[in-house]
Amino acid sequence: MWAKVAKAAFAAGLALSAPASLAEGLMARVLSFDDLSQWDADDHAAALTVFRNTCDLIDDPEWPQLCELAARVPDARTFFELFFRPVLIEDGQEPLFTGYFEPELRGSRYQTGRYRYPVYRLPPDVVSGAPYLTRQDITEGALVGRGLEIAWVDDPVELFFLQVQGSGRIRLDNGSTIRIGYAGHNGRDYRSIGQELIRRGVYDAHQVSARVIQNWVRRNPVEGSELLNFNPSYVFFRELPRLSADKGPIGAMNRSITTMRSIAVDPKFVTLGAPVWVEKEGETPLHRLMIAQDTGSAIKGAQRADIFFGTGDLAGEEAGKIRDPGRMIVLMPIQLAYALEERVEG
Repeated sequence: MWAKVAKAAFAAGLALSAPASLAEGLMARVLSFDDLSQWDADDHAAALTVFRNTCDLIDDPEWPQLCELAARVPDARTFFELFFRPVLIEDGQEPLFTGYFEPELRGSRYQTGRYRYPVYRLPPDVVSGAPYLTRQDITEGALVGRGLEIAWVDDPVELFFLQVQGSGRIRLDNGSTIRIGYAGHNGRDYRSIGQELIRRGVYDAHQVSARVIQNWVRRNPVEGSELLNFNPSYVFFRELPRLSADKGPIGAMNRSITTMRSIAVDPKFVTLGAPVWVEKEGETPLHRLMIAQDTGSAIKGAQRADIFFGTGDLAGEEAGKIRDPGRMIVLMPIQLAYALEERVEG
């Protein structure tokens, strides 16, 4: 039956074109599903549910009919195997998987002795793509008095990592919660403070994690403040009053992302909304079909991905441990997959 559905879909106009441009040095190779380690053991239905959540937002004219089919397929694995091909895209950079999460901070709507560190909304004079005030400018008070504060929190280190994650929850003393999401940034390039600690000889590469960095900054408040400002990038937020507590944070596609099924990717290489097969190595190997629904300033490259681990401290601890090799394979509509491979080889 599904073979007939596939033919009907292509007859109705599911003819896919190759990308308009290709990055220099890019390599693309079409694989078979048999090449995917543990593909048959995954919960494809769970992945399909997440795929459906953002499929209608994929910014590419080749996808709408696939999205319509995804809404009524009887078998998830058959759907992916029939209408997609796995494509390994490489750009010469080493593969790297990291993890991210949605932090939960303590805070207040008002500045107090305890809650002294502001969470800012996007200033109206920020111009997209243009350099704005640096992190140091802002932390030293350049935005004070402009009424841009969403809330105040009690820990500058947790505020820094809230900006790294790009979204979070602020729990107020009355028990209510403010959900916030990414609104923009100051146009400055992201610089890793973990890599800076390694460069200074404070830690070896295998020792660095978010928790290690946080503890070092707290033990060394003066040097720690200077270290945080080493990263000039600064993220601004927006309130998300309609986002219910049981939903994940809002990703780059303006929909909630899903714990252990959503990843952040570099959209130069992976279409946002596309299924991606992840084969992560390390102490906790992971073989899972995930959906590219987010981006990140540190996520650059064809084999670079950030796995969403969920909300809260436990998720943060798990996410902070991840810095693993492996590979990721993008599931692309069939004709587009072969067209890309042909153009790369040509």
